[in-house]
Amino acid sequence: MLPVKRTLRHLAALLLAAAVATVPATAAHASGAPSRGWNDYSCKPSTAHPRPVVLVHGTLGNSVDNWLGLAPYLEDRGYCVYSLDYGQLDGVPLFHGLGPIDQSAAQLSAFVDKVLAATGAAEADLVGHSQGGMMPRYYLKFLGGAAKVNALVGIAPDNHGATISGLTNLLPYFPGAEGLISAATPGLADQIPGSAFLTKLNAGGDTVPGVHYTVIATQYDEVATPWRSQYLSGSDVRNVRLQDLCALDLSEHLAIGLTDRIAFHEVANALDPAHATPTTCASVFS
Repeated sequence: MLPVKRTLRHLAALLLAAAVATVPATAAHASGAPSRGWNDYSCKPSTAHPRPVVLVHGTLGNSVDNWLGLAPYLEDRGYCVYSLDYGQLDGVPLFHGLGPIDQSAAQLSAFVDKVLAATGAAEADLVGHSQGGMMPRYYLKFLGGAAKVNALVGIAPDNHGATISGLTNLLPYFPGAEGLISAATPGLADQIPGSAFLTKLNAGGDTVPGVHYTVIATQYDEVATPWRSQYLSGSDVRNVRLQDLCALDLSEHLAIGLTDRIAFHEVANALDPAHATPTTCASVFS
């Protein structure tokens, strides 16, 4: 039998590898690298789209790689689009969203203030993938974000934790494993179902008044599992399963946020519900 510490290291490495597998490795992103035109602080929201859109990447993502598909899609439709890096760990470049999630929410708060000051808008809309669809709920609930945000659109958000297809359910069988992961990557530990962070986040209800919530999920998600755990409860919530819009859509956790134009079309509908159009399999051509 492997020594306990070695076993824990193997388990932590397995969890990290599973998370890394959901993010495309790329050399294109570097500090100060161009981001295809978004994060333009001279952009002024139009009458048609009066709120800037802030994109919030997922665990092990970053402000560029996560949004090479959706950011240009929204820009082409006349939105002022911004994205941030959050949850950075010392010595870990490119792969972010690993720090304590309450601290990441504070980073989001500061970034939204910066965007609102630059654009002159009273409110922003938030669109996040995976952790990026869940973490903003802490900002809305505990850091005053509800007064500054009109809508939160979560793409495959792990609102009630991420079991990584049940892998995290093994942690109780390895005494000390959660502590090891928490010390090394607290952002991962915070996403384990039943964590202190998630317990606090979801206590007293999933939503706060004044914010419109949309969840876009795929039944083929292998990270935020079971996929129905992504859904929110509340009076101003729309929960959407991609396969109800297009049964042919096979996107899993990564593809739904990076390349799925059916999901992108539904994001656009959530940002501008007054001009929403039906999302179908044909939306990939829109």
